[in-house]
Amino acid sequence: MTGETISWEGAVEWLRSQPDKADLVRACFYDDPLSAAAARYAAGDEWTAVREIVGCGPGLALDLAAGRGIAAFALARDGWAVIAVEPDPSNIVGAGAIRSLVAETGVDVNIVEEWGERLPFETATFDLVHCRQGLHHARDLFAMCREAARVLKPGGMFIASREHVISRREDLPAFLASHALHHLYGGENAFLLEEYLGAIVGAGMKLRFVLNPFESAINFFPSNRRELKHNVARQYHWPWPSLIPDAVLHWLGRRTDAPGRLYTFAAVKPREA
Repeated sequence: MTGETISWEGAVEWLRSQPDKADLVRACFYDDPLSAAAARYAAGDEWTAVREIVGCGPGLALDLAAGRGIAAFALARDGWAVIAVEPDPSNIVGAGAIRSLVAETGVDVNIVEEWGERLPFETATFDLVHCRQGLHHARDLFAMCREAARVLKPGGMFIASREHVISRREDLPAFLASHALHHLYGGENAFLLEEYLGAIVGAGMKLRFVLNPFESAINFFPSNRRELKHNVARQYHWPWPSLIPDAVLHWLGRRTDAPGRLYTFAAVKPREA
């Protein structure tokens, strides 16, 4: 590869061409056929945990920064009426891929090619705004959260999952250097925890909870709770990993400062007085 950056589609195509990256490709749901990857996501631990938070339809859901459409597919399978917003037209990683997924599987998902900072919907339209790994790509984090809040109905839920967090701004270069694709396309980012919280609350939404890196399968997938406990036991020379309480994992999740660690945020739009 040269030192020049390429598109997100090109970066993913490069990753898929590397024989030693097959596990990473599968973990990121970049593998084809897309219908099989989407079905695997919908049946997996991460989506199961999301479903416990957002529930199932009926209701109108916006999948914000929808990517290949795996979450839009899962929402539709769970009974939501779904609109997927994705600015990238790519047939591999963007709106074109979602159209192919809809055509192949028959799921009912409408697709809009637009940025999250300027949503083309009326105020108070959606029961749910879902965003998987999207806020950290925002061109304007505060504007994107304001738009999400605007289009939510009073009482509607906002969930932003698997968002990259840094503890200090000077940690950002270390995270970017460790990312498998940033050196190719230059589009990764991470924000301070307080920036996410400030953007969500500042948009007029009320936080329900914040899940740290070890608190939910949403964040630690493709690992699982058993593997986390074994890693903790190995680090602290504890011979019985299965006896480690979940509360210990949650405590450790609050203490870790690994650049780019994953958090999930859930909030609601207050009902009008």
